[in-house]
Amino acid sequence: MGQGLSCRPRNEHGLFVAVEFGDVETVRFLLDKDPGGVLHTTVYDRHSPLHIAAANGQIQILSLLLDRSGNPDLVNRHKQTPLMLAAMHGNIACVEKLIQAGANILKFDSLNGRTCLHYAAYYGHSHSLQAILSVARTSHVALSWGFARFVNIRDGKGATPLHLAARQKHPHCVHTLLDNGALVCASTGGYSFPGSTPLHLAARGGSVDCIRELLAWGADRHQRDSSGRIPYTVALKYKHGACAALLNPSSAEPLALMEANRERERNILKGTAYSVPSPSHSDAEIDDTTSETSDAELCCICFDQVCTIEVQDCGHQMCAQCTLALCCHNKPNPTTACHTAPVCPFCRSNIAQLVVAKVKVDTDSDPKDLSFSNSRKSRRFRNYSEGSSSYKSLSTVGSFGRMSTRSSGRVAADNEWLDKP
Repeated sequence: MGQGLSCRPRNEHGLFVAVEFGDVETVRFLLDKDPGGVLHTTVYDRHSPLHIAAANGQIQILSLLLDRSGNPDLVNRHKQTPLMLAAMHGNIACVEKLIQAGANILKFDSLNGRTCLHYAAYYGHSHSLQAILSVARTSHVALSWGFARFVNIRDGKGATPLHLAARQKHPHCVHTLLDNGALVCASTGGYSFPGSTPLHLAARGGSVDCIRELLAWGADRHQRDSSGRIPYTVALKYKHGACAALLNPSSAEPLALMEANRERERNILKGTAYSVPSPSHSDAEIDDTTSETSDAELCCICFDQVCTIEVQDCGHQMCAQCTLALCCHNKPNPTTACHTAPVCPFCRSNIAQLVVAKVKVDTDSDPKDLSFSNSRKSRRFRNYSEGSSSYKSLSTVGSFGRMSTRSSGRVAADNEWLDKP
């Protein structure tokens, strides 16, 4: 994915070099001398000064150029915008500045039909990912196009940002996308093996952390790709033993997690607000003024996450992560080689069925503000937001413009940018 933009002597341009290396005074002098220079582009890749500043994290120069050009959506040879390059390189300050300047987050490149959201997910920049999702939730995108639809936007090969993050082994991005309504069981089109889910791609990449995150959100270990393979088979093929152990279909299936995801899906398809605590805490601290809840709402195994799963017969509750560990790591009986039923860690009775724990919701609250407070100040949680594992009506890239991507390094003059699937 290496996408560096380095200067070549025969193509050097004083303005581009000054932008690349952050020479503010020279940039200002050259633009005063030639105001049209802000629209100049390199010979081959057609990078504008804005592209070069965004890719190299030159926030001061980027601000200066935006004041002069007034158009944050200039495109290069591959229809990439400065926002895409900033998201690709993880330059969060540039991402935020471009968004503030009105950059269009719904533009697609011409290489793989990807948006800035795809770029941030593919290259593992969770802060940039969150910044883009935040503006999508509060902008015209959510009103005119739908936030859940944007989170699950597909590139030219049918891959969503979650597919890309899982394939590239970026668990923090997987976490962020799932927390914002990414479809945990969505299948790809032409990306990788057709019909692959994020779980298939995480198994192929060998990311145990991504697999754990996906399973905790209800990913189906038995779902097959177009070749009939389940994720377990994929993990074995690529010799990822630890991943295969988590994905082994003969181990107990945490059905309650999948049921929780299906419930989440039904509410999204109905267009209703739905918010339940996610399997693990987020990076955002809950404010100290948040009202406290009883200790019973916290998992009594890890004392850190909200209980979302209940043992049907005895009624004891656990969080999703502890349920996953209990079901997926249950060892077979050494004398019979058969898997024994997991037992409740509280009363030691056999677990026949797990169900989604009932959650108390304040009906007088704004659905957008639904959250779960903790029993101790400074504890952190996150909420499920819009999304579904089988939201079939999500758009493909055909109805919109397109754009392209590449890797890290300085951006200056002409250079080929290659993006691998």
